[in-house]
Amino acid sequence: MKTAKSKVKNTISEKDHEKLTELFIDGLKDIYWAEKHLAKALVKMEKAATSEELKAAFEKHTTETEDHASRLEEIFGIIGQKAQAKKCEAMEGLLKEADEITESTDKGTMVRDCGLIMAAQKVEHYEIASYGTLRNIARTLGHEDVANILQTTLDEEGTTDHKLTELAETYINEEAAQE
Repeated sequence: MKTAKSKVKNTISEKDHEKLTELFIDGLKDIYWAEKHLAKALVKMEKAATSEELKAAFEKHTTETEDHASRLEEIFGIIGQKAQAKKCEAMEGLLKEADEITESTDKGTMVRDCGLIMAAQKVEHYEIASYGTLRNIARTLGHEDVANILQTTLDEEGTTDHKLTELAETYINEEAAQE
């Protein structure tokens, strides 16, 4: 039985390679749509946040998200595909949930900030799962250069997730509990 640590042997048939390539391209289109729409949503989340530190985190992540979309465009070029987005149902749902949190919490409260962190971390975890999987598929397909680009983005998503956790644990959750 193969384990997760065993190396993939280069025995993928041409037909299976084509199917995996199609899945990979579909995944890239999906996350490209997600990044484009997330950039707009982060601006709204920044405006809705109370804490200056959370506002700054959203502002920084907006810039990074735009960079992520640019990297995806670079990846499309490397693999000889046109950069094209495919609606990401998961991200659409996560962003709708973020809007609902903003609408259901009071402006200027740490409770809202706590909810925004919750929504943002759900997005981060989705992105982390997507980029990690795409990186692994890129390696399987022999696109180590693409895998390295995806790893850079994956690292940034992880850093953002940790920053949000730090903000929540440092003071936001505690202040929200006292409101």
